[in-house]
Amino acid sequence: MLGFVPPLPQQPGRPPSSGHMIVCGDDALARRLAVELRFIYGERVTLLLPPGRDANNPETPLTQRGRAAALFGRMSAAMNRAGNGSGTTGGSGDTNAGVEAVRIMEAPEPSDDVLEEAGIDRAAALALVYDDDERNIRAALTARRLNPRLRLVIRLYNRKLGQHLEELLDQAAAVAMPGIDPALLDASTTVLSDADTAAPALAATALTGSSKIIQAEGLLLRAAERPPPRPGESADPGLCTLALLSSTTNDPAGAEGSDSSGDEAPQLLPDERAVADATGRGTVVLEAISRADPDRPATRMGGRGAPLSQIFSRRLRWSALGFALAAVALVIASLLTTKDTALHSAYLTVLDLLGMNDPAEGARPARQIIQILSGIAGLLLLPLLIAAVLEAFGTLRTASSLRRPPRGLGGHVVLLGLGKIGTRVLVRLRELDIPVVVVEEDPEARGIPLARSMHVPTVIGDVTQEGVLEAAKIRRAHALLALTSIDTTNLEATLYARSVKPDLRVALRLYDDEFATAVYRTLRTAHPGALTRSRSVSHLAAPSFAVAMMGRQILGAVPVERKVMLFAALEVAGHPQLEGHTVEQAFRAGAWRVLAIDATPPADRNPDLAALPPFDPEGDAAPPPSGLVWDLHPGYVLRAQDRVVIAATRRGLAELLRRQRSAVPGR
Repeated sequence: MLGFVPPLPQQPGRPPSSGHMIVCGDDALARRLAVELRFIYGERVTLLLPPGRDANNPETPLTQRGRAAALFGRMSAAMNRAGNGSGTTGGSGDTNAGVEAVRIMEAPEPSDDVLEEAGIDRAAALALVYDDDERNIRAALTARRLNPRLRLVIRLYNRKLGQHLEELLDQAAAVAMPGIDPALLDASTTVLSDADTAAPALAATALTGSSKIIQAEGLLLRAAERPPPRPGESADPGLCTLALLSSTTNDPAGAEGSDSSGDEAPQLLPDERAVADATGRGTVVLEAISRADPDRPATRMGGRGAPLSQIFSRRLRWSALGFALAAVALVIASLLTTKDTALHSAYLTVLDLLGMNDPAEGARPARQIIQILSGIAGLLLLPLLIAAVLEAFGTLRTASSLRRPPRGLGGHVVLLGLGKIGTRVLVRLRELDIPVVVVEEDPEARGIPLARSMHVPTVIGDVTQEGVLEAAKIRRAHALLALTSIDTTNLEATLYARSVKPDLRVALRLYDDEFATAVYRTLRTAHPGALTRSRSVSHLAAPSFAVAMMGRQILGAVPVERKVMLFAALEVAGHPQLEGHTVEQAFRAGAWRVLAIDATPPADRNPDLAALPPFDPEGDAAPPPSGLVWDLHPGYVLRAQDRVVIAATRRGLAELLRRQRSAVPGR
């Protein structure tokens, strides 16, 4: 699958010169991030990996260093092929000209000595992307002490802890560098989560015609995926067309292309001529812009109590209803035969049911018959009460346990794996009110307590064993999300699910792009009527981490098949491709497109466009107006003081940042 593994890059005997990037990690995200910085942004990179094999993939015959070298070799070959062709975008030439190979170091921990050997005192940025939050925190504190001016990008799963850590490290930088520019301080520490970055994209694969949400200054940008139009129909272009998909009217599944798919890959940011010529192709369009709700305090998605339908069984509820109807019938019969008041008739009937009334000696025969029937009905009340007590006791005892999938469940999503990624995807699916059944092998997995609190049906078992997917009601499911950390497990579960339900919609998590392409093509050939998608978490998250290392703000990343489109906020100053040009002239097909301009004066601008407005408990205060102007005139001339929101490809954004960096003296 990996093909020929080239020899490792020659390790220099001296630390690299100033301005290089350091990436420390122990999994696929570290290797992807190094590739992104080296081959997309043309940066000099030092990659620090632990010795030995990948702990998350112990079955692989390659060490961490060997896997990184193999990935760099494939990317270098792909770049050489692209450079020899004539299809380069923008004519910027080789982005890696004069850039030395990635320097690979091995160390069990990013200690003081290791970081100093990597050149931490002269580095421009450091990314700490270990899978362990505690290790990242320790390394971040060490790095801030060794180099207060260093730009830090930290991977943390705990979002609340990440906010406090970001404030702490920025405060430490401000103390170490009095008088530092606040704008530089905002970019000095960035805390990101690969799970939060990838979860919306993974959850969207389970929905037909799903949309991706990007947030900017309290506004929501909705990028919707439109299927290919039917013959005789025309596609709705929305506000603007962001991408042309590989799916067509004749081939709705498409090629599910990536950067290495050539002509089968989707076309990002096409111009008007390309959109007009692409009749019958699926599209991704900017659909709507709406105001986001204020940032409210976190609320529980599932209460501790259980509804009546979960405390008592259906059979017991029907029995109780039958007894109540019988009691009402006896009251009516007593009312009609005795000519008594309704209240007194109900009173006598209750006494007869409980066996507390005196025998009706000397009464009319009708009254005696009603008393006998009431006594017989009262005998049925005792087992009914005992059954209710036993069921309530059993339900309350198991209220903290995991729910089993109900019998009549259908149209749900089967989610495999409750690790970091699966847990975030579960939250996203429940926010969209999508029914979910979870399958997890480890009863102590990270997301099990969350599934229990949200009352999500859960099956504990090995998904590769027979009967586990059947217990998750896979035959009546709408989609399958295979998100375990093992590619072979995801593939095996997908193949078995397709054998049970051939038209099942499937999205599986795969690391290797070539392997994902081969799997997709095989599944599409075997099941042409079903939809298959493959996603790599590291591939979705790496662009956001890379842009953060360049000191820029990413508003969001939207997956387009297996490509990624980025939304970012940029200052026009220092970008010759934007400054002094009209909005129409600044647009470059396949690279970037200006979507909005921040009309707020520079002194009053919000430094974080992705932040929600504060929550007002009273609800009286109106939300602050947004300074972003979305309805842009094509002839508007971009000025140096403007801040713009752009949609860009990875290479397009790299070209903008690279040219700005080269324009800064002393860099």
